[in-house]
Amino acid sequence: MAEGFDIQKYMTEGVERVVSDALRATLSDPVESAWMLKFASASKKASGKRARAEKKGEHIPPFLIASITSSCNLHCAGCYSRCNHATTDDAPVSQLTSEEWKNIFVEADLLGVSFILLAGGEPLLRRDVIEEAGKIRNILFPIFTNGIFLQGSYLDLLQKNRNLVPVLSIEGDKEVTDSRRGKGVYDKLITAMDELYSRHLIFGVSVTVTKENIREVTSPDFINSLHEKGCKLVLFVEFVPVTEESSDLAPGDAERDLLKEFIDHARRAYADMVFVSFPGDEKSSGGCIAAGRGFFHINSHGGAEPCPFSPYSDVNVRDTSLREAMRSKLFAALTEGDYLKDDHQGGCVLYEKRAEVERLLNG
Repeated sequence: MAEGFDIQKYMTEGVERVVSDALRATLSDPVESAWMLKFASASKKASGKRARAEKKGEHIPPFLIASITSSCNLHCAGCYSRCNHATTDDAPVSQLTSEEWKNIFVEADLLGVSFILLAGGEPLLRRDVIEEAGKIRNILFPIFTNGIFLQGSYLDLLQKNRNLVPVLSIEGDKEVTDSRRGKGVYDKLITAMDELYSRHLIFGVSVTVTKENIREVTSPDFINSLHEKGCKLVLFVEFVPVTEESSDLAPGDAERDLLKEFIDHARRAYADMVFVSFPGDEKSSGGCIAAGRGFFHINSHGGAEPCPFSPYSDVNVRDTSLREAMRSKLFAALTEGDYLKDDHQGGCVLYEKRAEVERLLNG
């Protein structure tokens, strides 16, 4: 980590840039722009809460990732959640109730969390939880969805709750998307985008970046096609190998540099869109921002984990407060040691160090 690196300052500046970009991206739509102005004010207040906590020696991350279900209607090739057995075809057992998720969202708001990314499985299978999230107006909830259920009454719900922002998973063109997600999925995604655009609803896409598709998903044709559909956010998620056989697909330094160069260009060329990469340049952020440095993950059963790609937990939010979960012994060991700051080949440093994480968990 760079000498004197300030994680609070780094994360606050990151949140401010995302909010600023989102405001710019919605200027042409009075309803969305008005809501984003309110959220910008709420985000600034949340940042103040985090700063005050930091002065008292308590670090509050601005982001959470919440996997609200272990169920999914698709079987996408290489799905990390199925490989980790976090998503299964079995009937869900002992998942957090909508009331328990509501309590998490309320406490997160009080602590100063600005964004909670809803994932799964397929999060739209938990409408009860989505409805509770919609009530927490100070938090923006990007919903990472395969898009199949974005129709009818769900669109009505999104229209009433502008803090719920669908982020559709797409792999590139029709052939590439359908080959990974299933025949006909691409067409359903396009239909969902058209419906969202017709209702003036803000939405984004999530693109898994590999060594094989990076040229395509950063091409003008691909980005232009999304822009024409009204997409406002493009989140590039670097592929994280969860099997040794897929490790060659993970972006390396060359691909990461290419992606950074593209995003810098895209931010200038598409003023009405937001571009983000995850995990991005970990060197500039003083290392991995998981385990509570910038975010952490809550699984569908309440386990607090460093991130979705590192499914290890020593505390459950059912048994303690969200604030106490952030202070887990595992998180402390990871953030106070050199585990998150070490150089690694690409993808996820905690995946590469999974044996050491397991040792910490069991030690």
